[in-house]
Amino acid sequence: MSAIQLSPAQRKVHRAEAHHLDPIVMVGGDGLTPAVKKEVESALKAHGLIKVRVFSDDRAAREAMLATLADELDAAPIQHIGKLLVLWRPKVEKERAVDEDRMPGPRDVKVLKYSKRGGQRPEIKTLRVLGNQRLTPGGTIKRAKAKRPLSAKKRNQAD
Repeated sequence: MSAIQLSPAQRKVHRAEAHHLDPIVMVGGDGLTPAVKKEVESALKAHGLIKVRVFSDDRAAREAMLATLADELDAAPIQHIGKLLVLWRPKVEKERAVDEDRMPGPRDVKVLKYSKRGGQRPEIKTLRVLGNQRLTPGGTIKRAKAKRPLSAKKRNQAD
């Protein structure tokens, strides 16, 4: 028996989600080889909900494949319809390392340009400033000056 037990309502939701999916893994005449199991494992890691197409005419063998895959890969069997098997396993959330030195991406900046004649409204422009750009006091965008490290050759010459 598979490790994940789903209620009929949960199974129905996953069947509906899988309706528009294309089969990711194809099982040929050799059946469930270790390579096929590895591919199904990686597809479950990446997608969570997958369809597997089996090119076998034996319905009992396809049902056995569905049960085997569900047991060995800790997945829930969702559906077996025709030559398609649908499996689900919750996706594992990846931990992202927070880099505090990293600068933010693009940002929108509002620039006010006052007219030379008094009494008129200032012109408001919204500019997108990328991570490698800076805004000058005049309201134009320039690339940020990068501080490049000295090469080993120039470091040796300076000594």
